[in-house]
Amino acid sequence: MWQGLMAQTNAPITITQNKVQLTFTIDPAGQPIYTVDFNGKAFITPSRQGFVLATDSLFYKGFALINTEKKSVDETWKPVWGEVSTIRNSYQQLTVHLKQQTSGHLLDIVFRVFDDGVGFRYEFPYQPDLKYFTVTDEHTAFNLAGDATAWWIPGDYDSNEYPYTTSKLSQVNNSSLVQSATDIAVRTAPDPFAVQTPLMLKTEDQLYVNIHEAALRNYPAMQLHVDGNTHQLSARLVPDAVGNKAYLHAPCTTPWRTIIVSDKAADLLASKMILNLNDPPKTTDFSWIQPMKFVGIWWEMQTGKSTWNYADADNRGKDDGLVPNGRHGANTANVKKYIDFAAANGFKGVLVEGWNTGWEDWFGNWKEEVFDFVTPYPDFNVKEIEQYAAAKGVQMIMHNETSGSATNYERQLDTAFRFMRAYDYPAVKTGYVGRIIPRGEHHDGQWMVNHYERVAQKGLQYHIMIDAHEPPRPTGLQRTFPNWMASEAGRGNEYNAFSNGTAPDHETILPFTRLMGGPMDYTPGIFKLKGYAPHVPDRQMHSTLAKQLALYVTIYSPLQMVADLPENYEAHKDAFQFIRDVPVDWDDTRILAAEPGDYITIARKEKGKPNWYIGAITDELPRKAAIPLHFLDKGKKYRATIYADADNADWKQNPEVYHITTTVVDATTILNLQLAAGGGAAIAILPI
Repeated sequence: MWQGLMAQTNAPITITQNKVQLTFTIDPAGQPIYTVDFNGKAFITPSRQGFVLATDSLFYKGFALINTEKKSVDETWKPVWGEVSTIRNSYQQLTVHLKQQTSGHLLDIVFRVFDDGVGFRYEFPYQPDLKYFTVTDEHTAFNLAGDATAWWIPGDYDSNEYPYTTSKLSQVNNSSLVQSATDIAVRTAPDPFAVQTPLMLKTEDQLYVNIHEAALRNYPAMQLHVDGNTHQLSARLVPDAVGNKAYLHAPCTTPWRTIIVSDKAADLLASKMILNLNDPPKTTDFSWIQPMKFVGIWWEMQTGKSTWNYADADNRGKDDGLVPNGRHGANTANVKKYIDFAAANGFKGVLVEGWNTGWEDWFGNWKEEVFDFVTPYPDFNVKEIEQYAAAKGVQMIMHNETSGSATNYERQLDTAFRFMRAYDYPAVKTGYVGRIIPRGEHHDGQWMVNHYERVAQKGLQYHIMIDAHEPPRPTGLQRTFPNWMASEAGRGNEYNAFSNGTAPDHETILPFTRLMGGPMDYTPGIFKLKGYAPHVPDRQMHSTLAKQLALYVTIYSPLQMVADLPENYEAHKDAFQFIRDVPVDWDDTRILAAEPGDYITIARKEKGKPNWYIGAITDELPRKAAIPLHFLDKGKKYRATIYADADNADWKQNPEVYHITTTVVDATTILNLQLAAGGGAAIAILPI
């Protein structure tokens, strides 16, 4: 219920839920200030709020508090798909109504305090003197009480695909990493002290803190500038082509700024705060949305076995007069082999990249009209493939690479989505590799944030599921748009194909960073871990085979790729069984053990069934994992099939060796497993 309070003074206002306490006040200069405590101790010390507007450069001070309102909410809701079947949304809300004394302009700040953190956003109410306005800066700060350890990537306007650095905040400097990251297609990181969110921190008081945002809509992505001397983090918004940050029309709101906190790392990963801060969908019929595993003509292109392009010569994207290069992967006969493989193993989807004309002319030219999204190459028979897939009980997944030309894609969206419906493509993987058009815009700026949402909305109209690559990192919008099922927005497995990849600790960091906002299309399941790129014979995955299995549990996505070549699974059919069995939609998730950069163990219960699956992974160090099974139904017996690293397994020296054992377990069982360096374990637990 609401409780309205007339403000008489600038005395601090406090709201609390469980161990989390939010305090708001206005300092002598009239600047909004907030503080966050956990268990009685401030970990976010007094931090400023406000804006710089094009018409009001001081819209961060001179405020008076004119009114406050409080509200309590405790409800539950059911996601269309996800890691759990039911989500509790319980919080205390404080709304402060502010008025700038010189201009008379109004600003509201809404705080929500949850058991596991705080979210707040700015609301610009309707007011006669502030209708259309431009944000040139946001003055939100997150002042830390000390020099925390951070897991970070550079604050880049166009890419989230960097490897993670672990350092103290005082040591953050992204210059050398940005300069050396030549494997990233487009890099724009002008601030050497900026980091991307979600930012994972561990304080000197052993608190785990994650700073991010929720419900990023009609606003640029927020990055954080790090002051290493004061441990102050300041919001930095991605600019547009002329240097402005956002164009708004009151009444309007900003995204939520989120601070998740716990004294247990595992509890941080279980948080649903970001999802709870997003709006529910406007429609209710999502029966057409189907989480699935899929295979694809992708890894063979990444490793050089075949090509996206039909011809080698530059033909300006036209298919007339092409001379086939003989290595084009998306040909009808090859696609049928992948359809056969999917059908034989119970996978619902087949993704085909490089099927449409334009790939000879697509990258690096900053060209607007490269693809039309409906014209196949001469060796790709759309109708024949549709009929063949339907006969096998398999659905095709579309691929729309835009080469960064969002303007061209928007002009073609209806045509492209009608084409998908005509040929029974229920999902599309979109791509934005390259510099953005409109020229001067960035992947993470307001214009592109709105573009990605327009694509998701168009998907709702045509009943198309979306897997977006090269977008901003997710902020929980999968609640509002359940068809926006996955995104890349991070450094995926593909970097092990065309570059030197990522260190073994990468997958133990991702759940604490990139995955805090939503599912990731990471493309796990690589079984040939050495020698997969003949042109670079020394290149290898930084993982054991057992860890590749575990990633299907630890890195969540409702659209999950079975990424390797079909023939590479032949030598390991017994291990491949786990990939065949593991679901992609869940009723329950338990974080059994976690420490960022070191290890993660997660158990998940299959949607609508009593089966549990566990994934355990480690970093570059071998590690013993003690896995309690207390989540199993008491009094029942289960058969556990354990896919574990062999005794002599090692990600670098001997990555493909493993052993499979079965044992009877119950709720009192503790499984003790040895994880190899860069290794892991996967477990399937089914009732007897």
